[in-house]
Amino acid sequence: MATHAQMPAEDAPFDHWGDGIPSDDALSHIPGEAGWPIVGNTFKQLADPHAFTSRMVDTYGKVYKTHAFGGWNIALIGAEANELVLFNRDKIFSSEQGWGPVLDQLFPRGLMLIDFDHHRIDRRALSIAFKPGPMRHYSGSLNAGIAREVDGWAGPMEFYPAIKKLTLDLAADSFLGIPWGPEADKINVAFVDMVQASVAPIRKPLPFTKMKKGVDGRAFMVDFLTRETKRRRAEGGGQDMFSQFATATREDGSLLPVDQVVDHMSFLLMAAHDTITSSATSMIYQLAKNPLWQEKLREEILAVTGGPDGDGAARPLDYDDMGKLELTEMAFKEALRMIPPVPSMPRRALKSFEYEGYTIPAGAHVGINIYWTHHSEEYWDNPFTFDPMRFTPDKVKARHKYAWVPFGGGAHMCLGLHFAYMQIKVLMAQLLQRYRIEVADGYDPDWQAWPIPQPKDGLKVTFTRL
Repeated sequence: MATHAQMPAEDAPFDHWGDGIPSDDALSHIPGEAGWPIVGNTFKQLADPHAFTSRMVDTYGKVYKTHAFGGWNIALIGAEANELVLFNRDKIFSSEQGWGPVLDQLFPRGLMLIDFDHHRIDRRALSIAFKPGPMRHYSGSLNAGIAREVDGWAGPMEFYPAIKKLTLDLAADSFLGIPWGPEADKINVAFVDMVQASVAPIRKPLPFTKMKKGVDGRAFMVDFLTRETKRRRAEGGGQDMFSQFATATREDGSLLPVDQVVDHMSFLLMAAHDTITSSATSMIYQLAKNPLWQEKLREEILAVTGGPDGDGAARPLDYDDMGKLELTEMAFKEALRMIPPVPSMPRRALKSFEYEGYTIPAGAHVGINIYWTHHSEEYWDNPFTFDPMRFTPDKVKARHKYAWVPFGGGAHMCLGLHFAYMQIKVLMAQLLQRYRIEVADGYDPDWQAWPIPQPKDGLKVTFTRL
């Protein structure tokens, strides 16, 4: 059980995530490994983070330290640790100072990089973009955009690059309200550069580096989004997500400052695009490997949509019918369990606290491991087997609430999770009304595990027309 060693504070006591780092002596009582000189365990973790975590838990238990990425990190492992960190009842943990070292140069001041009252106020203002009216509009855009693209997917293909392009195009349409074309292409290039730079090993924007391309991409996006925010406010906005953000107001009726709208929109594009690309890919892989479940989902979808129309075209999935795809949603949840798009989450302790008999000092960088929890036999029977029936209401109720956390939890629970469900359901409806999804016998692609999972070979599938 966790207890805090001092009273909660609204504001971080450190001006920067490099300030107030605990000394080696302050962490000496926590078991773990320093690894190699200078680089620590960085390369071991990058090579196979899941195997590394399993070995550390087996060796040291569910609280351990590892020296990697330039400093000590304290791992808190399991559903109970997930609840402590994500629910954050006593405001011990800072998301801003956890993610900041990775994302601050490229996506500063996004929802994941602000805490407490600031986060609560901005989140409430931005939630207008996910109300039923705007969501109904996005549903129409998703149906049209996905149908137009996937109709040409017949035959063998690499799924990951195809869905990555599609999600970027959908973001330009549903998120930004921009027609597909040259302008959207420029935004896509800038945006891809920013995402790639977020995990670049060289963290300064030196010439010819990924970070330089990313910083330049951010400059392009800031200029574009600033101009668009002002224009949409002057014209009264629209139904796309960006227009909703641009005209969002705080509790006192004031508009969000323009630069904050820009930062929130830029972050949302990053958070939505790469995670939905990863989760859609894992969903397709699991359905291809489990044809009986693929057929169950197809039958459910055909029953809800009525099947292809008289011309053989797949019918759109109506917004009011989203909730009827219960098996589809369960299968998506199981795909997210098996390959969570964010395998781990960093935080920073703003004050010292006790957990599992250890005192974790203020200033320590801590993290939870979602992938480990999603594959632990403590919470899941046969955890490496695809079984959507794990998500029947009775089984969900019987399980620890924080054993399944692909969208995070607590105050920082993913704001766009219902949009993600909707996008996947529309994608499945359009694909399974048209195609049988197949992979070669024995096919088992190697997945890049970090920072966001993706198959190294692009996921080789065949879409065979029904």
